[in-house]
Amino acid sequence: MKIKRSSLRNAGLDIVGLAVTVCFLFPLYWIFISSLKTNAEIFRVDQTFWPTSVSFVAYVDQLKGELNIVRPFFNSLIIATGSMVLSMCLGIPAAYGLARFELYGKKSIIMSFLVTQMLPPTLILTPLYLIFARFGLINSYLSPVIADSTIAIPFIILFLRTYFIGLPKGLEDAARVDGCSRFGAFARIILPISTPGIVTALSFSFIFAWNDLIYAMTYMNETVMRPMTAGIYNFMSKYGIEWNRIMAYGVVLVLPVVIIFVVLQKYIIGGMTSGAVKG
Repeated sequence: MKIKRSSLRNAGLDIVGLAVTVCFLFPLYWIFISSLKTNAEIFRVDQTFWPTSVSFVAYVDQLKGELNIVRPFFNSLIIATGSMVLSMCLGIPAAYGLARFELYGKKSIIMSFLVTQMLPPTLILTPLYLIFARFGLINSYLSPVIADSTIAIPFIILFLRTYFIGLPKGLEDAARVDGCSRFGAFARIILPISTPGIVTALSFSFIFAWNDLIYAMTYMNETVMRPMTAGIYNFMSKYGIEWNRIMAYGVVLVLPVVIIFVVLQKYIIGGMTSGAVKG
């Protein structure tokens, strides 16, 4: 009887899990199939769950004309990669320091990072704009890179700090006995065994910058330098909205994020389960 109840409970949980998964994935599916439809079919009253006639015109159009997707794609790649590298270079040592060393005001420092995670990005738009304008960084890739890093760095520090706390100090002590310096033990021992946590932090820092719109729109006035998130407005005009092209653009925009999670899911799941629960 107990086995039967357990089986029924597991089946019920499976059904609930499947329902939640469908709810989360259905919008992505609808974006994809809408990108394969014509505008006329998108506005039909009797909607279908698959195009009556599949059309790749919306995707082909992304490579044509002055507003093609190639330049915005590389702009997003430059900004996201730059922000990821800067965030990791600053965030990893800071997280390790907060995990291993007893610092004056350590709790206040950690609390400040928690507070910055709760603040809306719009709060620092004007102060950062004044700073970037003072140093001539407006309309350069460096301004959104630095701005996006202000979001990623606190997350990296808070996440990796708990991960480093969970690593045994004996590994570093043994390395130092063998002749390694503090930095050598960190670089040769701690970083390699922290791969899941570092890859997780790296992935999220890249995604934060890849999905950014507000910083890019504020600090980059030249359209040719803006990332993909800003390019979606090119399909909205006084003559109407080209929904199939917007959907195709959205598929291309989301695709790198999906690839990152599919390729690195083993590390991301390991990093989240190993690091985030320690503290």
